[in-house]
Amino acid sequence: MARAENKETAGPTAQMVAKLARKFRARKGWTQEELGDQIGFSAAAVSAMETLAQPASDDMLVELERVLGDGLDIFEDARVPVRLEKYPEQFKDFALLEQRAVVLQMYEVLVVNGLFQTEAYARALIGGGYPPLTEQRVEELVQARLERQALFDRQPVASIELILEEGVLRRVIGSHEVMREQLVHLAACARRRNVTLAVLPLECGTDGEYAGDRGGMTLVETPEHDHLTFLEIQGEGLLISDPAKVSTYTRRYAKIRSQALGPRESLGLIEELAGA
Repeated sequence: MARAENKETAGPTAQMVAKLARKFRARKGWTQEELGDQIGFSAAAVSAMETLAQPASDDMLVELERVLGDGLDIFEDARVPVRLEKYPEQFKDFALLEQRAVVLQMYEVLVVNGLFQTEAYARALIGGGYPPLTEQRVEELVQARLERQALFDRQPVASIELILEEGVLRRVIGSHEVMREQLVHLAACARRRNVTLAVLPLECGTDGEYAGDRGGMTLVETPEHDHLTFLEIQGEGLLISDPAKVSTYTRRYAKIRSQALGPRESLGLIEELAGA
């Protein structure tokens, strides 16, 4: 049963999906269990979607379109808005840009970038944050984070580059087993043809130069070939479009990349830490 606060915080697209799914199901004379059998979800999952206890997942929307959509693309068209409604407010504008990007270049100093996180790592990270979140909100954010990874296989293909501080690889999140799984996943991602993964070593700075001292960043090139920078600090997101500022971040990123290990060395280090 959905709690009052779930209904109040559910986004307008999630509300529309719940209302239409409930009406279309009733028109067919199906129970929630029967609809669940048709789309491969439990009756409890259907109930959670219809009562707004849990917005529809991307997979559920695909199946709802197949079973209830009647070729109208109602549930198909809802996929992106529903996904955006799950994200924290500061991330929503960037999330849409990320999914459309032709080039993404990311530098992370504290944790693995969300686009590269395993489910267990994401759950441990989100669930262990402060202030504490309800289990339901944790699961919602975990699923939203995992859905972002569709970008890896999107057509036209996106060029994705990630530079990680070595400390990120050595910081255990969740447990040693969760971290090992995450490292193995990073190694698999690094082998993708559209992904470049590099590690900025701990000893970077011993020669007096360390370009990463101002924190992480994400550089984006849009399909229109606009160049933007996204910064996320202490739960606040900042999207920068001013060409002069973006140029500064781009040059700083290039310097960070020049100080990082090469892709093969980086992959070797990741595999070594994973025990592969």
